[in-house]
Amino acid sequence: MSDAAPTQPSGAASGGIRRREYPTRIAWGESLLAYDFGPHHPMHPSRLDLTARLCEELGLFALPGVAVVEPHVASDDELAAVHTRDYIAAVRSVSEDPSSPLPERGLGTDDDPVFAGMHEASARIAGGSLEAADAILDGRAQHAVNFAGGMHHAAADHASGFCIYNDAALAIQRLLDGGFARIAYIDVDVHHGDGTQAAFWNDPRVLTISLHESGLTLFPGTGFPHEIGGPDALGSAVNVALPARTGDAGWLRAFHAVVPPLVQAFRPDAIVSQHGCDSHSLDPLADLRTSVDAQREVALGVSGLAARFCSDRWLATGGGGYSVLHVVPRVWTHLVGIASGHPIPLGTEIPAAWQDFAAQKYPKLVEGQTIPHRMGEEADTWWRSWDIGFNPNDPVDRAIMATRKEVFPVHGLDPWFD
Repeated sequence: MSDAAPTQPSGAASGGIRRREYPTRIAWGESLLAYDFGPHHPMHPSRLDLTARLCEELGLFALPGVAVVEPHVASDDELAAVHTRDYIAAVRSVSEDPSSPLPERGLGTDDDPVFAGMHEASARIAGGSLEAADAILDGRAQHAVNFAGGMHHAAADHASGFCIYNDAALAIQRLLDGGFARIAYIDVDVHHGDGTQAAFWNDPRVLTISLHESGLTLFPGTGFPHEIGGPDALGSAVNVALPARTGDAGWLRAFHAVVPPLVQAFRPDAIVSQHGCDSHSLDPLADLRTSVDAQREVALGVSGLAARFCSDRWLATGGGGYSVLHVVPRVWTHLVGIASGHPIPLGTEIPAAWQDFAAQKYPKLVEGQTIPHRMGEEADTWWRSWDIGFNPNDPVDRAIMATRKEVFPVHGLDPWFD
């Protein structure tokens, strides 16, 4: 096959920038800042605070059709749709008495140190995604965003990787219980979405797709192409394990070579997506090398898939992302803009009021850094379409093909051609 590489124009997969009003629900309130593992932990609440402030300064929260709603604290019964009762009780226990950690439950580890109020803070994040699912189910919203969510490592009976309750899995289960027949879950966090995959491992109603850095080089050490679902749901789990140092071109090529064909074949009733932005080149915890621009491009791609294949029903969450000043606020503000039908152009100047807010509220974070001034990075988001051909000498292409060979035939697709 030829491995020529024509230019793929930015936004082509979703038809370019669309400006259209959507009934959109945003889960946000300052109570979400209570999810706080301490001042030196990578998942610092400043990442949420700065995102919300940037959305406000750019006018996204005030758009017609956008409802910004502070989430409730999910009840034990709601959490038990995915998590065991014993685990919920364990989280409550350490939340009330942080001096008695339960490391066997993942509570009190370096990744998940316990803190007073942990249960309420974690359950409120879950409440945001559950309310988003309810709004989509009853037609109050077509799109919903919980950028505080995306806690995809949390398992049924233990915490893992900064995640206590798996709000994405809870939202998916709520959509299923509400009558939706099939849900596609798309996870582009740099880490494998292991907890969400495990929750639906043997459920053919849920297609989980995770695009991540290979478990050979990154936590949690899972998410390989041969992981394709349980005996009753073969092909329902899809894993694209990319080599370290994959940049924009390879990352976008992998997304478009795997995700759209499978979503088209699966025909979900809704898409739930996780937009961890820790694949960025500045992220301190991983080694993919994407840009803000490419992550915006993927959000546009997910939006386009929702529009084409599931009546525009889309629930988006945040996730990882630890370049708190330069990356997280821009990527998730782009996500909110896209979900609301008002994508922010990459050349948009970041309001001076946001820059002042960041410098004044988080001086240690800003110290020694240049505050970003534009919503994009002038990155080259060129990518080579898969239909041009497969290059066996390219490690990214080998990773893509490994995934396609495992799962495409199960869905009636040819691994070589779409």
